[in-house]
Amino acid sequence: MRPFEGRRILLGVTGGIASYKSAWLARLLSQEGAMVDVVMTKSATEFIAPLTFEALTGRPVHTALIAQGHALDHIKLAKAADAIVVAPATADFCARAAHGRADDLLAAILLATEAPVLICPAMNDRMWAHPQTRLNSKHLREIGYGVLDPEVGALAAGEGSGEGRMPEPETIVAHVARMLDDASFKGRHVVVTAGPTRELVDPVRVLSNRSSGRMGVALASAAWRRGANVTLIAGPLEIAPPVGATLVRVETTEEMSIAVQRAAANADVLVMAAAPADFRAAEMATAKIKKGSSAPTIELTPTPDILRESAAHMRAGAVRVGFALETNNGVANARHKLESKSLDMIVLNDALEPDAGVGVETNRVTIISRDGSAEEIPLMLKREIADIILDRIAAHLE
Repeated sequence: MRPFEGRRILLGVTGGIASYKSAWLARLLSQEGAMVDVVMTKSATEFIAPLTFEALTGRPVHTALIAQGHALDHIKLAKAADAIVVAPATADFCARAAHGRADDLLAAILLATEAPVLICPAMNDRMWAHPQTRLNSKHLREIGYGVLDPEVGALAAGEGSGEGRMPEPETIVAHVARMLDDASFKGRHVVVTAGPTRELVDPVRVLSNRSSGRMGVALASAAWRRGANVTLIAGPLEIAPPVGATLVRVETTEEMSIAVQRAAANADVLVMAAAPADFRAAEMATAKIKKGSSAPTIELTPTPDILRESAAHMRAGAVRVGFALETNNGVANARHKLESKSLDMIVLNDALEPDAGVGVETNRVTIISRDGSAEEIPLMLKREIADIILDRIAAHLE
């Protein structure tokens, strides 16, 4: 599912130093399949040339409220937009938008549109902290606009660090995607686990596996985009956590088990995409085990079975989904796991298949349900598979 495919996104750019980030935002939106109409205020053109956006989007850039021969551009652009994002939005623009001004093209478009609007303020930290700016931001939300608060970070030269930095373009894209999606999981609480766990053998060595966390992160990201409240319980990840999810960091299987029990009580869906270690050292060495003439013997003991134990902590009607990473007899082993742990659905991966499974961007899976059906999903990106899995989960919830 690509929420931007064939959609028209109007990107408003106002005159702040953060406008250089807007060029990358335009690029990302275009790469996602959106048609991007850029509207710049006069002051924005002092920071970055309109030609830059035209080169990135392949579409003309709009700057004037009344252009020669185009007196109704604000109406046409407002009606054509599926979503509007203003990034950066200066303190001046936020004030004008909050009070319904229409003294330039971008402000007039906001008054004429029925599309969802996301405002991304970016300014000096003292300007953002001013009571009038905060009132304007509050009023923008009351009007019905989304407002993405600025982040803490480095500001313009000589101003150090503070709250006022425009969010990163990738973060903005995720929020716009959530505005555009079908909200099929709105009001649902989805708990996802991701990544490996690590079990200490001695103070420096661990038992673990090759899981990167990509599949779990893709599932958490897609669920949040589709309107869910998402809790992501993650071991050590190789990639950045997704926008929007509440992140719970864990290290060991025991820690992941405790975190799942706490989150599961209020969950509508639990997706165990993590690869927790099945064993740990029965006794962890208190000092580093030195290399000697013979290899040491390490006694192992099982770790908690998180998926099996989760059933006792979830409310009736909640959906539980497991993953099975197998090297042989995949379907038979996955069906046994589904039955023995009373799951609603299990997703089978082949650990030996090239370009699929752990540590890569793509996957090929088989989705097995309690009714006995087994659906083979061809090789595709994990973020695409995430949406297919969520579609099947939605059917269970219904």
